[in-house]
Amino acid sequence: MARPRLLRDVGCLALSAFSEQRTGGDGDCSNGRKRRDGAVSDPVLRGVRVLAFEQAAAGPFATHLLADMGADVIKVERPGTGDVLREWDHAARGLATGYVWLNRAKRSVTVDAKTSSGAAILRRLAERADVFLTNFAVGVADRLGLGYDELARRNPRLVYCALSGYGIDGPYRDVKAYDLLIQGEAGIIATTGYPDAPAKVSVPITDIAAGMYSALGIVLALYHREHTGLGQLVDISMFDAALSLLGNFPHHYWHRGEEPERVGMRHHYIVPYGPYLARDGKYVNLAVASAADWETFCQKVIERTDLLSDEHYTDGPARRTNRLKLEETVEAIFRTRDSGEWIERLRAADLPHGLVRGIGEVLAHPQVAARRAIREVQSPVGPVPTIESALRLSDGPIA
Repeated sequence: MARPRLLRDVGCLALSAFSEQRTGGDGDCSNGRKRRDGAVSDPVLRGVRVLAFEQAAAGPFATHLLADMGADVIKVERPGTGDVLREWDHAARGLATGYVWLNRAKRSVTVDAKTSSGAAILRRLAERADVFLTNFAVGVADRLGLGYDELARRNPRLVYCALSGYGIDGPYRDVKAYDLLIQGEAGIIATTGYPDAPAKVSVPITDIAAGMYSALGIVLALYHREHTGLGQLVDISMFDAALSLLGNFPHHYWHRGEEPERVGMRHHYIVPYGPYLARDGKYVNLAVASAADWETFCQKVIERTDLLSDEHYTDGPARRTNRLKLEETVEAIFRTRDSGEWIERLRAADLPHGLVRGIGEVLAHPQVAARRAIREVQSPVGPVPTIESALRLSDGPIA
């Protein structure tokens, strides 16, 4: 079947999508990578077509991951303005930085889904798709005739991912959500920051987590389809994803009945832990997590063996109880040397350590260069840099 005229490709670009000019057959924007034996291996999701009825961050992050795995992602955007992310800034040579981040290796098509003809076009596209993803509010897709029941009836093999703020059921299902709001509702803000100043995680962590769970759920459903021949509904919520990030905090509350205290950049159980200001104004991160590390730290790094015999610091619980006094001592010691000297000492002692770096320093990090973590992609305004996929498989099946 010929591809609909609606998808007018320009080197894998339409509207303003991104690619790397690595065009495969039938509009596939992925190509193979060399394996260890020198042969070319297709990306793992090559041949999988994803229809993405998405906007903002959570849904686009999920399909961004699928595109990196080689899927042919067709992004549906509204006429005129496109994805809401396009309006947030214009720092990337006139493009929105968030849009550049989330939409490389996708194709984009303009459809007014609110019209009967536009919705009909999307239903026809879904009949040929392997995956349909939507992250609009619960009920929007159904009202447009793009709900799971309708699309699954037309295409029983379709994997349908419904990504929403609170899921497809429950008393909050119709509540609109953004990352900040979910961080607050799910306890992340209450457990982040300092005792007198709660804070949110700076990056949109609940969007990212929900996107990761969506991509994983989609891949699992595709694997399941290989055995059953049938697609299914993948129900992902930002709220559920945020709950999964709370770590041991719920367990502590269940067994002790205590809200976790906010400890800023310190650790609830490990002391010393966190950034310490050096003489040159740079912060050095420490993680002295075991009894052996504490002994090495005192002997080889700060040269304060007297602390080892101090009854206030004899073990982990004692160091936690006397956290403030110990941190004042370590802070004073770290102000006596430059960060480079502390890094040398920590590295020589084979203790976990690091610097607190700004974005510019991170992008110039030697490990970024060694891992080839930045690559250029083609865009409507020419090549732009992006961060490489974190997925690294030995036979190279990442697009």
